[in-house]
Amino acid sequence: MPTNSPTLEFKSGSFSVPILILFTDDLKAIGQQLQEKVDLAPEFFKNSPLIFDVQELNKLSRALDIPALVDIIRQSGLLPTGIRGGTTEQNKEALALLIPVYSAHSSTLTSADTQAPKQKIIESESSVNASATIITRPVRSGQRLYASGDLIVLAQVSAGAEIMAEGNIHVYNTLRGRALAGVQGNVDARIFCSDLQAELISIAGNYKISEDMRDVVSKKSVQVYLQGHTLIIKDIV
Repeated sequence: MPTNSPTLEFKSGSFSVPILILFTDDLKAIGQQLQEKVDLAPEFFKNSPLIFDVQELNKLSRALDIPALVDIIRQSGLLPTGIRGGTTEQNKEALALLIPVYSAHSSTLTSADTQAPKQKIIESESSVNASATIITRPVRSGQRLYASGDLIVLAQVSAGAEIMAEGNIHVYNTLRGRALAGVQGNVDARIFCSDLQAELISIAGNYKISEDMRDVVSKKSVQVYLQGHTLIIKDIV
C-alpha cells in the first residue's frame, strides 16, 4: 500500500428514508398500524432505516415513551435511525439509545428528487386522497420512494431501486427496479411505463418478477392492471 493512500473520506449525500409521523401516543395502535404497513410490502420495508417524527404529537402535549416506541419499530423489522421534532427530554432518551437527533425542519435524509411533502407512514383520515408525488430525477439503485397517492416518475428507475404508491405509478422512462402500486389493497391501481424492464411489479400484493415478463417488448409503452388475481401487461396504443 502506498504510504500516501487515504484512510477514509467523508462525502455528503442524499438518501431517501421513510419518515414516521406520529399523531397518537397509543403504542398499541402505533404498533398495529405500523405492522399492517410493513405486511403490505415486507421486502420493501425489511431492514429499512426510519426517522420518527414526534412534532405533531408534542403539539398536543402528549407524552410518549421513546424507548418503548423504538422497541416497537424494531419489532416491525425497521431500523430507527433518527428522531425529529422531539423535546429536550425525548432527544436525551433517543441519544441514550444511540439514535441521532434532527431538527424539526431538517430534510437532510429525505430525497432531493421529490417535489411533494414527505410521506407520512401513519396518516390522518384527512390525507387519504393525497395528491400525486412527482419525481423529476433518476431513482438510483438502493433508493426507496413511497407515495400516499399516485407516484409520477419523469426519469428512469434504476435496477435495485424501489418505488411504491398507494395509488397508480407512472414511469415516463425506463423502469428497471421494483414498482409496487395499490399497496393499501387498491385493486384498481395501475402501473404505466414507457419501457418495462422491471425486476418486480406488483398491484395490491399480486406480483410478477422479471422471469415472468420475458415476453414483454422493451422500449414500448405499457400499462399493468389487475384482472382477478392476475397481472395483465398490455401495450398502450
